[in-house]
Parts: sequence; C-alpha cells; structure tokens
Amino acid sequence: MTAGLWQNWVLPGIWITIQLTVYSAALAAVVAFGVGMARTHRSRFVRFLAGFYTEVFRGTSALILMFWLFFVLPLLLEWQLVPIWAAVLALGLSYGAYGAEIVRGALNAVAPAQREAGVALSFTPWQRMRLILLPQAVPEMVPSFCNLLVELLKGTALVSLLGVGDVSFAAYLVRLATQESAQIYTVTLVIYFVLAFAITRSMKALERRAKANVGIGVVAK
Repeated sequence: MTAGLWQNWVLPGIWITIQLTVYSAALAAVVAFGVGMARTHRSRFVRFLAGFYTEVFRGTSALILMFWLFFVLPLLLEWQLVPIWAAVLALGLSYGAYGAEIVRGALNAVAPAQREAGVALSFTPWQRMRLILLPQAVPEMVPSFCNLLVELLKGTALVSLLGVGDVSFAAYLVRLATQESAQIYTVTLVIYFVLAFAITRSMKALERRAKANVGIGVVAK
C-alpha cells in the first residue's frame, strides 16, 4: 500500500470512524440514561413507554434502521439526512436501548436502604436519583458500558454500506485499487484493535476513578 493511499483514504477513514464512534456514543449515552432512569420511574405509564422503546430498538437491526432513516424517512418527511447523520442516529438509538438496560440494572442494584435514606431526608425523587442512586450505580455501569462502546466501534463498519468513507470503506477502496486483500484487511483489523484497546484502557481508568470517588476499591488490570 502506497503512502498516497494511506494518506488520502485510510487516515481520513480512521478519523471518520472516530467521529462516528464519538457522536453515536454521545447520543447512546443520552438515550441510555434517559430511558434507563425512566425504566425505574414510579409511574407505570412512564415505565411502559421506556420498556416499549427498549424492546423495539433492541429487536430491530441497526443496519436496517440505518437504511430506513436514509431511504424511507425522506419519502415521509421530504427531508434528506446526510449518510453520516443517518448512521449516527441509527447507531445511537440502537445501542442506547442496550445501554438503558445497563442503567436500569445498576440502579435497581442499589440497596433499598439507600432509597429509604433519601426519603427520610425529604429528598425529591430527582435529588435521590442525582445525589444517592447515580453516584453508587455509575461505577457499576462502567464495565458494561466499556463492552458496549467497543461493540459500537465495531458497529460503525456498517456505515460503509451507505458509502460513508470510514476505515472499512477505505479498506474496500484500497483493495480495489491494489488487489492486495491480505495486507489492507490485516491493517484494518489492527486499526480496529488499537482503537478498541484505547477505549478499554480509558474506560478502566474511568472505572477506577468512579469507584475511588465512592470509596470502592478496584484492582488495576
């Protein structure tokens, strides 16, 4: 693979993959916390809506949703999304549904006595969530969110089917130009591994910091 191919296709592809991961993860985090907290709401109707969202987006294909947002939504609204934002929406909404279950499970794992203490202190439901439940639940979410974020990184390869120039699409173009499948796809595997490794180490550091803030020891790995 020549320096020109690397500079003009692969490096921009890596940058687009990073952007897709960051934007999709940001949307997924908002969805995960919003829907996950709604899953623990005292209102049955709110819990039903949150559960319905979770089941729908966990049960549908992120790839098909991406196609639907890009090809079908414009027919309904007469408003065309650019491919990268259709991909961000599809990935963020889909992975946010999985993240919502992580948030729900971590919140439900907090000892009931902690909730009762908040009630005894006359905290509002939002104060109990913000000051008592989330500080204890977030450290337990981090390992699962780490796995989900790595899966999201790998899921960004789907955007190549919309012609978005991520690293997987760049690898396809390089293969067509050079006919060197082994080299370019080996390099692509290494790129994904390096990005995933960076995510994993960053999340490990975040986990240690989060647990230290609430006085929980964690063994460094």
